[in-house]
Amino acid sequence: MRDSHGRTGGGGGTLAPVRLDPKGMDPLLQRAFPPLATEVEWGLDRVEALLTATGSPHTACPSILIGGTNGKGSAASSVASVLSHSGLRTGLYTSPHLCSFRERFQIDGIPVSEEDLLESAAQLRSGFSSFGLTFFEAATVLAFHLFRKHEVEFMAVEVGLGGRLDATNVLSPVVSAVTNVAMDHAEYLGDSLEAIAREKAGIIKWRTPFVTAESDPVLLRILEARCAELEAAFTVIPEFASEDGPEIGEDHTSFSLDTETWGPLPVWTPLVGRHQASNAAVALRILDQIPESLRPGREALLSGMHDVRWPGRVQIEHRDGETWVFDVAHNAAGVAALSSTLARLALPRPLVILVGILGDKDWGAMLPPLLDLADNAILTQAPSAPPARRWDPYAVCRALETPCSVEIDEDFTRALDRARVMASGGTLVVTGSNHTVGDALGSLQLAPFA
Repeated sequence: MRDSHGRTGGGGGTLAPVRLDPKGMDPLLQRAFPPLATEVEWGLDRVEALLTATGSPHTACPSILIGGTNGKGSAASSVASVLSHSGLRTGLYTSPHLCSFRERFQIDGIPVSEEDLLESAAQLRSGFSSFGLTFFEAATVLAFHLFRKHEVEFMAVEVGLGGRLDATNVLSPVVSAVTNVAMDHAEYLGDSLEAIAREKAGIIKWRTPFVTAESDPVLLRILEARCAELEAAFTVIPEFASEDGPEIGEDHTSFSLDTETWGPLPVWTPLVGRHQASNAAVALRILDQIPESLRPGREALLSGMHDVRWPGRVQIEHRDGETWVFDVAHNAAGVAALSSTLARLALPRPLVILVGILGDKDWGAMLPPLLDLADNAILTQAPSAPPARRWDPYAVCRALETPCSVEIDEDFTRALDRARVMASGGTLVVTGSNHTVGDALGSLQLAPFA
């Protein structure tokens, strides 16, 4: 249990144990960490104890903390990009990764080196074991140590799961945010949107500004009530009206936003989709509320938004006459955002969906919107998906009712090749999970930061 300052006590009930699988197939993980538990009871005592024992690196510089069901990584990477452009040495901690574990720990947009990561992990290795940390807890502690080692001046941190009892919630950020609240991880966070909202509201801190782009009135009341309890300034990003909504192209989203600090802003981001306009607006409101001494100038703000890099989110690539779209949509809300964006883009046909979803996700809600857009679809298995969490595409296919032509090939490389044949100069959409997208990017030699 946590209180308003992120210590013990506070609202919310007892959460179920969580099993978190580190993204597989990366040998760096096995070199960096001893064998670590993947199932524990919720709580921050272990993380706080190890951080305290190792000099409290999480307090070495200011930070922002961003939670939400979807979009929190996009918002965090946007904040980090702007602050780097403003001259602040900025650390970005996100999860999960696509192709390399190093992606989770970026400084000024560049992942830390393997040498640095292994050196810091080795120094913490005995602490990971003796304090009983899980994989994600250890990765979070490692992030704070890496950032302190490299004298980072600001940290942009993405919440891993939920908020209230997530390992990242040891921070005392200068601003916190929740992008949105949707159904995901219901087995861990609660089986209603209201329960999930309460868990995400756990990152709201005493008299610390809070920003959200959530629009559901019931969920907003939950977030606002928590802010009122903690005397935290509450800012809501209004939905974009349809008549003046964002412009969306294959390589950008652009829109105008009024701000207190910089006045009207013509915002251009390479992240594609109406949902990315909302995520960018969250990032800008956060930047508008960080302490004045850290606040970027207008030029740094616009250039930082323009140059943000966050792969695997409606990432469009043209190769050898083919159009590829990579998107990590891993829940119904993410698929809705992807489907909406695909419908607005004039992509070449036929449109082939290559999809691999984890078995504990709601594929019954995720697949229909994708199949409604597709000419053909292939259900496959991502090689890096943890065996215990793999779906059964044959059972899924038997349950589907769709006019779309659906094939199954659990051999990922063969499925990629088949999708290219089926698309024949059209568009191939790879989606369903970070594992699916990461494995495809690696196979096609498009791995980020390679």
